[in-house]
Amino acid sequence: MPTLAIKTKNGKTAGDISLSERVFGAERNIALMHQAVVAEQENWRQDTRNAPGRGDMLGGGRKPFKQKGTGRARQGSIVAPHWTGGGAAHGPHPRDLGHKINKKMRRAAVWSALSAKLVDSEMVVVDGFDLDGKISTKTAANFLTEVTGGARKSLVVIDEGDEITVKSLRNIAGVTIRVGKRISTRDVVDGGVVVITKAAAATLSGWADEKEEKEA
Repeated sequence: MPTLAIKTKNGKTAGDISLSERVFGAERNIALMHQAVVAEQENWRQDTRNAPGRGDMLGGGRKPFKQKGTGRARQGSIVAPHWTGGGAAHGPHPRDLGHKINKKMRRAAVWSALSAKLVDSEMVVVDGFDLDGKISTKTAANFLTEVTGGARKSLVVIDEGDEITVKSLRNIAGVTIRVGKRISTRDVVDGGVVVITKAAAATLSGWADEKEEKEA
């Protein structure tokens, strides 16, 4: 069972925490993590391209001139694609770009990413941000710099209802905040050093227990 020291300010520790083997000791599955990240990126895309076709244009309800006797090629409508100002032929239209990945695979990809961060020594568990119930970006930023060794990017995972920490961290460049199990593989992979509060670590460790109860 993986264990991590709980870091506090001034380089001190407040004991160790035992983490779930299934969540933080999973095998590093790069292919699965890649699939989950691609799926998330695809699902965020919005295909807003739209070229109106001849059926979307106004006008063109009658022939521009009679069929015979003019010496010109016959024409049926002024909104045909070959007319100036006519509708586009086979133009792009909005599409559903969604990329489906099932729940078990998505969850396993997150576990694999968290486990990889732990193995690579890019994960820190903290008791809290020493805010004493007050919103302070300076205090939170200094503590975060201390526990991450000045990392350029960090993913902070907190427990539900910790609004003071959220408001203290949300304006710091390079910091991403997620609550409990509402994290994605992309968050972990692209988040830099993962900083998890003690309460959030317990919640994530209980993730596998919830799965076992549902399957029982």
